[in-house]
Amino acid sequence: MTRTLKVALAGAGAFGIKHLDGIQNIDGVEVVSLISRELDKTREVAKKYGIAHVSTELGDALALPEVDAVILCTPTQMHAAQAMACMKAGKHVQVEIPLCDVLAEGEDVLRVQQHTGLVAMCGHTRRFNPSHQWVNGQIKAGAFNIQQMDVQTYFFRRTNMNALGQPRSWTDHLLWHHAAHTVDLFAYQCGSPIVQANALQGPIHPTLGIAMDMSIQLKAANGAICTLSLSFNNDGPLGTFFRYIGDSGTYIARYDDLFNGKEEKIDVSQVDVSMNGIELQDREFFAAIREGREPNASIAQVLPCYRVLHQLERQLQG
Repeated sequence: MTRTLKVALAGAGAFGIKHLDGIQNIDGVEVVSLISRELDKTREVAKKYGIAHVSTELGDALALPEVDAVILCTPTQMHAAQAMACMKAGKHVQVEIPLCDVLAEGEDVLRVQQHTGLVAMCGHTRRFNPSHQWVNGQIKAGAFNIQQMDVQTYFFRRTNMNALGQPRSWTDHLLWHHAAHTVDLFAYQCGSPIVQANALQGPIHPTLGIAMDMSIQLKAANGAICTLSLSFNNDGPLGTFFRYIGDSGTYIARYDDLFNGKEEKIDVSQVDVSMNGIELQDREFFAAIREGREPNASIAQVLPCYRVLHQLERQLQG
């Protein structure tokens, strides 16, 4: 019988709850510790999911000898330092996107992973969504090649709120968070590194201190191009929508759903064991731990994305 993996989850906000929901569908995994800033709210979430240990300090969970792995759903600025702390404590770690918002910190995470040999991955969920997996299968089968990706990442977030409409204690970022999904996915789907990247940004928000609108162009070594539009000002359909324009068809991915260019839905229900990208991401993390292998979306695999983001940030600061 396979031993149950014991997991600590840090961050009981909107995304942490998505992970908790997904893990409930995965056999042989138990969340034994929940860490978040506000103790009362954390206890409330822990009670709902049957989690015994609760704390406001990650170190308390890392001190538990039964904890095998940690999932970090904490504010962006904490990701790199916390990921390294987990590995230095002997725990496998999955850190939600983005890995970092300072490239040097991401490079440090990779060095610690290579030194410890532990499983460390980043939550680049688009690699796992059945819609994008289906397209990836077509590419690997030689039935489709990307000529262009046209991507819209649109939110209405003129105040600092999370996905549940609750005030955030930190500021989200179009470049280091939301663009990271597309920059990584473009290179991953093309199977070719990004060799050219350009960016423009709109006005800086007077209180949030970030650009609320951004436009990014990418080119892969194989010649494919990508145009990415991002906005926190968009008061319309919300989310990220991917249009794959290829040599043999057009596909439109909306999270886990996929359509062709005529808006006919493509059945992707048999692509994987679930239609939930977060759950599939977590399944990969736990499988890599059990099998002692590098996971898809490992730190080493996603770091080139953050090198591109660093280049774009320097260009924008120009």
